[in-house]
Amino acid sequence: MSDRKLLRILGNKDVIALAFGAMIGWGWVVTAGLWVTEAGSLGAILAFLVGGLLVVLVGLTYAELASALPLAGGELVYSFKAMGRTASFIATWAVILGYVSVIAFEAVALPTVFEYLIPNYSQGHLYTLAGWDVTVTWAGIGILGSIIVAWVNYRGIKLTSSITVILTGLILAAGILLITGGTVSGNVETMQPFFTTGAAGIMSVIIMTPFMFVGFDVIPQAAEEINVPQKRIGQLLIASVLLAVLWYVAVIFGVSRMLSPAELNESNLVTADAMAKAFGDSRLMGNFLVLGGIGGILTSWLGFYVGGSRAIYALARAGMLPKSLAELHPKYNTPHKAILLIAVLSTAAPLLGRPALEWFVNAGGLGLVVAWMMVAISFIILRKKEPEMKRPFRLSGGTSIGWIAIVMSIGIGILYLPGMPSALVWPYEWVIIGVWAILGFVLYKVSMAKYGKEYANKRMKEEIDRIA
Repeated sequence: MSDRKLLRILGNKDVIALAFGAMIGWGWVVTAGLWVTEAGSLGAILAFLVGGLLVVLVGLTYAELASALPLAGGELVYSFKAMGRTASFIATWAVILGYVSVIAFEAVALPTVFEYLIPNYSQGHLYTLAGWDVTVTWAGIGILGSIIVAWVNYRGIKLTSSITVILTGLILAAGILLITGGTVSGNVETMQPFFTTGAAGIMSVIIMTPFMFVGFDVIPQAAEEINVPQKRIGQLLIASVLLAVLWYVAVIFGVSRMLSPAELNESNLVTADAMAKAFGDSRLMGNFLVLGGIGGILTSWLGFYVGGSRAIYALARAGMLPKSLAELHPKYNTPHKAILLIAVLSTAAPLLGRPALEWFVNAGGLGLVVAWMMVAISFIILRKKEPEMKRPFRLSGGTSIGWIAIVMSIGIGILYLPGMPSALVWPYEWVIIGVWAILGFVLYKVSMAKYGKEYANKRMKEEIDRIA
């Protein structure tokens, strides 16, 4: 393996845009109506505040660890130093499931946009899956978009970052217009019912929130490409989380003030319809919102390619995945084979049709909750095991935040299990998780047999010692 290194070129603006752009993505455009109809307007806001609290608490533990151990792979490094090789693989493979699920989600979301911009463009019926007609043009748009996004990431972090900063500005403009328009033109009566199916509805939205908030952890994945003081890494991570919580709550508030329950049920793209209604039924403003949504798709897509490929790169560098996945491109300095692997895993997602949006949200969400819980556990262990470790961003209150994060992670994790009103759907969502677990088990065992456990331990210790 060559001694090539990732390029350290990301500044404050790039880091915030990368994380915030990854977190807000397209979900606020395509699934905001689902949140409100499932839980009611205030129920949806409450669900996102609960989910947001978990993410803030977990984010604080990440902030301390990312500042102390600024290495690509994030979860891999923290959990290895705290709990060893096997635990570190499980945590990292779980978070990669979340990242790949987002990437696949965006590949399915993109053709959904075109249904609003170009009605009836979906032609050439292929088959029907879960009650949805998959067509040549519909799937083709998602597949083409996936190939283009993979190419941008292949070409390097500088190009990815520049595009992300520009598109994040477009998203903010569209979202602020929706939020202000809904606040001014809407009314409280339209927000009723405030709660629909009680606790069950709130829980069904809570399990979606980890997927919607994932993105802050792209920062530790890209730590070796961030060119700011170590303490600032933690500060930027928390700032991005708080911005995302505020964003989602404001979007739900704006949409629910503009569209009645009947209008929400009839709409295919509630945020665009809410935007149009807020500005006098202006189709132009609805289309502008959709353009912001496309920007969200692309920022999230790009951001999670960065996070996912760097996590795979870190595992391969440690010998826990095939070493070829840790090779950096001779010209672009990107983990190009890791990027190609993600492209292979996600480009076919549009062939599953629109129902796959919810499958990826829920299956990926469980992977993220598992990874976040293991990071919080690592935070507690390292506070006791390595009390003298340099922590540029140090949390006050000892390990209390970590314990609360663990309890909340377990609580939300239970909501995914059979018997709960919000349980994962069989077979689709459980199959995604099962196939991912089997793939990880096989790749890990093959890599351990080929390179040896001692190699992995040695490589990880060398990387950690390098920044100590």
